[in-house]
Amino acid sequence: MATKTLYVCSNCGHEEPKWLGRCPDCGEWSTFIEEARDEKKAVGFAARAANAKGSSRRAAGTTVALREVGAEQREGGRISTGVGELDRVLGGGIVPGSLVLVGGEPGVGKSTLLLQVMGRLGERCLMVSGEESPRQVALSARRLGVGDAGFRVLSETDVDVIEATILDERPEVVVVDSIQTLYSPELSGAPGGVGQVRETAARLMRLAKAEGITVVLVGHVTKEGSIAGPRVLEHMVDTVLQFEGDRYQAFRILRALKNRFGSTNEVGVFEMTGAGMVEVEDPSAFFLSRREGGTPPGVVTVCLLEGTRPMLVEIESLVAPSPLAVPRRVANGFDTGRVNMLCAVLGRRAGLVLGDQDVYVNVTGGVRVEEPAADLGVALAIASALRDRPVEAGWACFGEVGLTGDVRFVSGAPRRVAELLKLGYNRIMTPEGATEGPKGGGAGRNGASGKGRAEREVSLVEVRTLEEAVGVALP
Repeated sequence: MATKTLYVCSNCGHEEPKWLGRCPDCGEWSTFIEEARDEKKAVGFAARAANAKGSSRRAAGTTVALREVGAEQREGGRISTGVGELDRVLGGGIVPGSLVLVGGEPGVGKSTLLLQVMGRLGERCLMVSGEESPRQVALSARRLGVGDAGFRVLSETDVDVIEATILDERPEVVVVDSIQTLYSPELSGAPGGVGQVRETAARLMRLAKAEGITVVLVGHVTKEGSIAGPRVLEHMVDTVLQFEGDRYQAFRILRALKNRFGSTNEVGVFEMTGAGMVEVEDPSAFFLSRREGGTPPGVVTVCLLEGTRPMLVEIESLVAPSPLAVPRRVANGFDTGRVNMLCAVLGRRAGLVLGDQDVYVNVTGGVRVEEPAADLGVALAIASALRDRPVEAGWACFGEVGLTGDVRFVSGAPRRVAELLKLGYNRIMTPEGATEGPKGGGAGRNGASGKGRAEREVSLVEVRTLEEAVGVALP
């Protein structure tokens, strides 16, 4: 059978007969990769219409009543991974027959966490390793204390062999490390190419859905932070999990970018240790610095809400005179564009002069903050660093800042306040009307509440504008 050469965009999968510098579909540059394919019969609309008119018409499929499928799924239930933080992100555990994609930078802990999960599931698991030999996997498993767990290892990259092995051994969970190393003999492209990744993932998806076997795929990421391979890979799978965190930091954040069977707002927090990934059940206590002698200028505590979990982080800021005509705005763990906006609002609405100052913002612990409720904390940290005056000890805040300088309502205020009270904060700055007090009863504007709170006075300070917030926190 004759072969032909096509050029496929590695970003969106668009095909062209010749190489192009820019993809006409997604607009990305230098993404076309050459692939050799066998010419096959047309499968377009015209061909399907011609086949439909002929005598070789295919038989109709078998339908299933939806209520029967629901009853069957309730009987099977989810599979607990044995790792509470992972179960939280997945929505309660692994759904049988689902396809899960786990991405992250090299060394962030993807394989480590999955080895620990397989160690707890035991003989019900099969690991397909396309990057390591069984001996290397065994060494890693013994280091993590799961060497005698009983799960089996297959060192193979041919998807035909992998599919036959899965059908023969019938495991409940299959972990493939990684999807970019697999190849299908039917295609002539190299492993990791757009066609190979798409074909191997599609075959594993069909196998998972037909046999009710959960397949977990490990995916590499590009330098931009997205999962390598065609974008269609993320559309094919049921769940996309992303590991965040610096390899030089101890903490890792596991976030669901897509989840057909649960919420995408939940996060799992882990600490990388010599014995593997350790769950952090109370991340607020770890992300807060333990300083002696008071809080320095430019440091503010903010309460975030990740799904149903309140989490406290510290925002650090440094403001210094700039030697440049255009001052620098540098952010680590926070959106730089958001920092620029907050600096403009502070200058226009709060009267702070930042036009000739370099502004640096950092979120401690290697956490990536995306929630707008951190705006008020970032703005107060910048104001504190500019005036070189610390925020009083025991202060914490949350709230979104608008372009008009108003402090806006954020959801989950009672849970945020309860978390702050639990950790000993007695002065909490909130948007006006965000909460009615720690227990639902009357803490009005600049009012006090807190009976039954270890005989300490708790002040909930409600503010309308950013200028008012700066005046209260930095009198």
